[in-house]
Amino acid sequence: MSSETLVIIGLCVIALATVVVLALILSTRDGKRRRLQLRQRFGPEYERAVEEYGSEELAERALLTRAKRVKRLKLRELGTEARLRHTNAWENVQRMFVDDPSGAVHEADHLIKRVMHDIGYPVEDFDQRVADLSVDHASVVQHYRAARTLAAANREGRANTEELRQAFVHYRALFADLLGEVPAPAVYQEARA
Repeated sequence: MSSETLVIIGLCVIALATVVVLALILSTRDGKRRRLQLRQRFGPEYERAVEEYGSEELAERALLTRAKRVKRLKLRELGTEARLRHTNAWENVQRMFVDDPSGAVHEADHLIKRVMHDIGYPVEDFDQRVADLSVDHASVVQHYRAARTLAAANREGRANTEELRQAFVHYRALFADLLGEVPAPAVYQEARA
């Protein structure tokens, strides 16, 4: 081989190596950008998914699948009449808490399902509801899990009044987020605790 041919082959190898390195850099940058976007979108739910699935890659795949599923749902904003109806129902449930905390927590759970249904979420399966909610309501989905856990303890007769109050506060955080309300700071802070 001539030295000219060797130079051309060398330049081709260098060019190919440069292209491969650039592709790896861009791929890594895109992966980091996607990861950052998912962390911002899903908040604490991102870390929960990583723990559940055992790796960031599997968690990210699951979260992207959730987002695609929710995108296919026909979600809609509540109209003024529906908002007012649900707000009035919430106020009634809240008043009910004074005399019947257990019943109020039970009604709060049903009201959350009615609101979700009216928005367009399927409500048959709790785990699917949580997964669907995590896409657009990631900041409060942990409240839904906590409320449901306390409500289950209530059904089994293992919840005291303070735990029922906590469940109710958790439901309130989710209710406010679903209706697009900004909860009162004290309620919000308590719900986050």
